[in-house]
Amino acid sequence: MRVNLAKYLLTFPLAGLTLACGQSPSSGTDATTEATSEGPSSTTGDTAETSAETVGETTGEDSAGPTGEPEPEPEPEPEPATMTFFDEVVFYDGYAGLVDEPVPEGIIRLRNSLVARKLTGDQLDAIQNTLQMDVVIGALCDNYDRIGSVNLALTEKGVDTYEPDAATRLELGRFITPFMDMNKQPDEVPYAFDLAHVVPILKSPSVRETYDLWIELDVFGVPYAANNEVAGCAGRNDVFRGTVQWTTDSSQPAQDFDMMLPIAAKEAFNNYAEGASDEVGTTTKTKLFVLDADASVQLVLITSNHGANAGGEEYSRRTHYVYIDGFLLHYYKPGRETCEPFRMYNTQANGIYGPNPKTDDQWQAFSNWCPGDVIDTRILEVGPLPAGPHEFRIEVPDATFNGGEGNFPFSLFVQGKTSAG
Repeated sequence: MRVNLAKYLLTFPLAGLTLACGQSPSSGTDATTEATSEGPSSTTGDTAETSAETVGETTGEDSAGPTGEPEPEPEPEPEPATMTFFDEVVFYDGYAGLVDEPVPEGIIRLRNSLVARKLTGDQLDAIQNTLQMDVVIGALCDNYDRIGSVNLALTEKGVDTYEPDAATRLELGRFITPFMDMNKQPDEVPYAFDLAHVVPILKSPSVRETYDLWIELDVFGVPYAANNEVAGCAGRNDVFRGTVQWTTDSSQPAQDFDMMLPIAAKEAFNNYAEGASDEVGTTTKTKLFVLDADASVQLVLITSNHGANAGGEEYSRRTHYVYIDGFLLHYYKPGRETCEPFRMYNTQANGIYGPNPKTDDQWQAFSNWCPGDVIDTRILEVGPLPAGPHEFRIEVPDATFNGGEGNFPFSLFVQGKTSAG
């Protein structure tokens, strides 16, 4: 099925309501999601993250209700639920033809770098108020740092497979693999993501009645260096193994959204390729969307800077500016204070970590992300927006993409609560 994305920019109800989204920013607080790689110490946020300014408890011992009758006992909270979707699924050379290696029951291999599993009704019924996603990537025969992600795909109901680029997809979390030698310990790295904002989508009766929902794990790798550098990898084309698990409970109230607009999923963003920006020579991307009703809106944004050539974008921290309807909502400069918490996972010698620890200043002088860490999911609160057309724009004016290389993969979707919801 080929999905008409323009349709979804107009209407994508979560609760039988018409879709709405976007506003000129009356508020602009940033709530970057808790997406951490569980190393020896927790990750910190990006070092430069700024939101632009925009245009009593009661107690009592009497449990009786208004009629004098005792209040009914509250129902006990359900037990936390855990679901494993992929358990050490193997990925293969991303540039090679599709392999015919078997996959576990219920999993389909769409590409050598991409596997998917359809979510069952029982699994969706088990989603409570919170949602944490844990990802573990294990070393095989790719010893370099690669980009990976977990996505949610929406397809027509009843299909057994689908074309990824034709489905509506939301990127749920992005990460970077470490430089790993499969013969050394640790030979795997964990990542954790808070997906509480995804719960309203998964629990939406309208979405579930209309679409099948699939969870995807995407890990691109190649074995060519490891074939020569890692003992036991000669002639092999398996690159990584991956596990994805969700945990959900009722320890907090559920987030309340009744509309969602998918805008982009890992879309190219650079200044040299036709269609990757508003105009070749600029690093500006504009997206238009329409709200069918007044709504209080938030943006879910993922970007990461790539380009490993000399003078490449991986090694220069750039300020990113986010605008709604021409007003500056937020700006940020990617990169951690330090990558040292992830050194332990980088068991293959490499030029990023080097043989000795680096100071915070050294890390901040060149690194946009850490091999072995997550890429932040930025949840940007916009606030109330009126029904009608709106404009999202992201700019990285200092980006150069030296030699016409590099990319800032761009993912965005919009969530909102309509005034009628």
